[in-house]
Amino acid sequence: MAEKAASVAIVGGGIGGLTLALALRERGIGAEVYERSAELREIGAAVALSANGSRVLAGLGLRDDLAACSAVPTELVYRHWRSGQRVAAHPVGAAYEERFGGPYFGVHRADLQRILADACGKVHLGRRVTGLAADGGKYRLEFADGTTETADVVVGADGVHSTVRAWVDDAPLARYSGASGFRGLVPVEQLPSLPDPGAIQFWMGPGGHVLHYAIGDGSVVNFLAVLDEPDTWESESWTEDISRDQIDAAFEGWHPAVREMVAATTLLQRWALFGQYPLNRWHRGGVVLLGDAAHAMLPHHGQGANQTIEDAVTLAECLARDSRETALKRYEKLRRPRTRAVQRSSWVANDLLHLPDGLAADARDLALGQIDETLGWIHSHVC
Repeated sequence: MAEKAASVAIVGGGIGGLTLALALRERGIGAEVYERSAELREIGAAVALSANGSRVLAGLGLRDDLAACSAVPTELVYRHWRSGQRVAAHPVGAAYEERFGGPYFGVHRADLQRILADACGKVHLGRRVTGLAADGGKYRLEFADGTTETADVVVGADGVHSTVRAWVDDAPLARYSGASGFRGLVPVEQLPSLPDPGAIQFWMGPGGHVLHYAIGDGSVVNFLAVLDEPDTWESESWTEDISRDQIDAAFEGWHPAVREMVAATTLLQRWALFGQYPLNRWHRGGVVLLGDAAHAMLPHHGQGANQTIEDAVTLAECLARDSRETALKRYEKLRRPRTRAVQRSSWVANDLLHLPDGLAADARDLALGQIDETLGWIHSHVC
């Protein structure tokens, strides 16, 4: 009878890798995390933890720590790009937690990273993987510093530019969505025109949208502004510099609150928004993918981190229950359909959020009155 995995090497010390390490150790499985950077750090401003993610972290004993540094949105509000009219609104707060069994947290990525790292303990920093090979019944990781490590299972939790993915599947890395985004963190006091600063809000307009929510103690707003441009993305980098004049011009004519918000950003870069082509497989032998390495998705449902967290606890439970081969097959069977569905839904949302005023936008606005039901399948999922 095939044996269960006794040791797991996790490549990548981000949200998914650290969550997996915690979930494995809770189930008595040894796990070592190898991070290429010399220090743990998360790229990006903030994370919206919905119930399907926050429930998992609460189950790992992190709820109180998260609550201490997170904001809970009062509502989910959709607004007209120019007038600011409330197109649709749904309560969040206590009503959301009662319905979905977990809170909705707005948390700075640095705080989430710190909480996970503190709970996880030792992480091997400055360990860049350069090679991977089968070694008897185990797998050997080769590092840039000339050292090697072996484990029963290797998990690629190393993001959209995953090194491990090449071992598993040679599918194209990603496809450009035709949209780019830029972010910012803005003190609420700099946004005098902003209604309902405690709500998570979408401002929807022709060719773009702005999403924002409060984080921490509620005094700072995190925003993501998305534009249908440029038409193509030729640069090898996923970021490029953008001038303040370009930012201001893109939102000319929008509501004053939106213009105040985007004008306040100090991050004068835009990110090309890419989605991952569905992979033919998520594992090969004892090597398996997790999070963005397997299913990078557009950010319009705020599910990138949450789906990664779901992956982590599902993989941990499979490895605890079954032999290595059975566990990885079960993990892939459980996670591929769900993440593909979230990917597809997020892709569709990009176009719907960017409609010009007219009949199509009116139909969308009517449908947004039921969005809590339409997307309830995402938030209600229990791993």
